Amino acid sequence: MSDTISIRLCGAEDAAALSLIGGATFLETFADSIDGPDIIAHCQGPHGVAAYAGYLADPESRCWLAEISETGSPIGYQLLTVPDLPVDIVPGDIELKRIYIFSNYHGGGLARRLMETAIEEARAMGRKRLLLGVYAENPRAIAFYTKMGFEMAGERWFTVGTRDFYDKVMARAL
Repeated sequence: MSDTISIRLCGAEDAAALSLIGGATFLETFADSIDGPDIIAHCQGPHGVAAYAGYLADPESRCWLAEISETGSPIGYQLLTVPDLPVDIVPGDIELKRIYIFSNYHGGGLARRLMETAIEEARAMGRKRLLLGVYAENPRAIAFYTKMGFEMAGERWFTVGTRDFYDKVMARAL
């Protein structure tokens, strides 16, 4: 594993890389709990190239890509968007829609770097609160978000195929 990981702002040309990371990490995380056809459809829909191209074209969204510096190989990203969560949204809110990292890079500080980049960018955009949804049965992620200053703000159900998943909605002031 490389010790040198760079993080850079994404452009339109990064949609395919984001789709690859999004689909692969989602598959890696949920392959044992979601039926094959459903997870494939999800990886091709919400994690498809067109979905990421849409986010990258939206002037209210920002996305940052983590890469191995020596090779340029993508290993993670974070995506800020207009909030789409079932909580009271107020002016100045922004959602951390995704923070995905290949599991080989967990525990090395990359998630913290991506989160700090998201917080810095949200502040630069004039935002006042950062929201996110997290799978309620992911204690490692919840502990990380809590450590980063997030608190419970609500809940939602997330459907993939025929399966419903319970998410916690968390928020932190900026």
